[in-house]
Amino acid sequence: MSKSQVYFTDFRTCYGGITMPGKLQKLIRAAGIDQINMEGRFVAIKTHFGELGNTAYLRPQYARALVEVVKSLGGKPYLTDCNTLYVGSRKNALEHLYCAWENGFTPLSAGCPLIIADGLKGTDDVEVPVVGGEYVEKAKIGRGIMDADIIISLNHFKGHENTGFGGALKNLGMGCGSRAGKKEMHKSGKAGVDHDLCVGCKLCTKHCANNALRFDEASRKMSVVSENCVGCGRCIGACNFDAISFAEDNSAQMLNRRMAEYAKAVVDGRPQFHVSLVMDISPFCDCHAENDAPILPDVGMFASFDPVALDQACVDACLKLSPIMNSQLGDHLNDPDFHDHHDHFTNSTPESEWRSCLEHGEKIGLGSREYELVTIK
Repeated sequence: MSKSQVYFTDFRTCYGGITMPGKLQKLIRAAGIDQINMEGRFVAIKTHFGELGNTAYLRPQYARALVEVVKSLGGKPYLTDCNTLYVGSRKNALEHLYCAWENGFTPLSAGCPLIIADGLKGTDDVEVPVVGGEYVEKAKIGRGIMDADIIISLNHFKGHENTGFGGALKNLGMGCGSRAGKKEMHKSGKAGVDHDLCVGCKLCTKHCANNALRFDEASRKMSVVSENCVGCGRCIGACNFDAISFAEDNSAQMLNRRMAEYAKAVVDGRPQFHVSLVMDISPFCDCHAENDAPILPDVGMFASFDPVALDQACVDACLKLSPIMNSQLGDHLNDPDFHDHHDHFTNSTPESEWRSCLEHGEKIGLGSREYELVTIK
C-alpha cells in the first residue's frame, strides 16, 4: 500500500498572530479538506464531549473551527457521539446532552447542532456489514452517524487503559458503536482481581455498569462476577493498586481488532477526513470522570484522509518525546522493580496494547501505516 500523507502543525502561534483554532483551519485546508464535495450534504463530525469531571477533552473552540470550514464548503455539519456502555453522565441521550452543554458544547459555541447518534437509550443503531472483516460480520453503528453523507473525526489523542492510546480509530470504532456495539467489541476480555494487591477500597465498583464486581465483607476483597463482565476495562483504570487485569491475555488485541473493523464499517463508501490533536496526553480515556497529569508534553495537530496513517503518525511523534516524570508514566519508570517496555503507552498502562489495532486496520484495507509527514507552519 502506498504512503498516505499526514499533515502536521505545532501549537506555536508566533507566526503572524494566528490563533490555535485558526491554525487548525489552516492545517485542514492544507491537508485537502476542500477536495470533499460538501455542498448541501450532511456532515457528521464525530468527537468526544468529555465525561463530567474530566478536563482533558478537546475544547469546543476546536470543534467550532472545523464546523466553520465545513459550512464555508456548503456542508451541513453536526457534532455527534454515541452513548456509553458504562456508568457515567453519557449513558443516555438526555444525560449525554446535559454533559456536553456543561462541558461547553452547545449549538451556540459549536456553531451547529449536537446529535446523539444512537438515540435516547443507545438502541437506535444500524447493522453495517464489515467488508473484509474477520471478527465482526455486521457492526452496530449509531443511526445518526450512518445517515450522514460525510464522516469527519475530531480526536483528542491520549492514553487508554485497554487500547494503549485513543485516537482516530478508537473515536470511529468504539465511539460510533451503539451500546450493543460497544458490548460486542469488548466481549472477549474478562477482568480478574489479584487479592494480594486488592486493598478493599471499592473504587472500582463506581465504574462498573454491569453488576460484575462483588465485594466480600469478610475478606475485604473484591471479586469479578464473570458472567456479568463485558470486559470494558473501566475497573482497570479505576484501580490505583494494579489489582485488576484481564483474565485472557489476548483480550486487548481482540478488542483492538474488533474496533478497527467497526471503524471500517463507519467510513466505507463515503468521503472521510480525520483530525487529531495531541495535547493534554492523559494516561486514560476522556470517558473517565477525572484526568491525571499528562504523561507526555503537547505535540501539535495532525490531519489526514487516512485514519490508520494518522494514528501511526501521532504515536510515532509521542514515542520520540521524553516522559513527564510527575505523572503515572514517570512513577512507573522511577519504580526500581518496573519492567521498561520502551514504549510510553505500554509503560503508562502495562495491561494495554495498541499495535494490533493499526496492524489489523491496515490488513483489512482501512488505511496504511506508511505515511509521509508534511509540516505546516
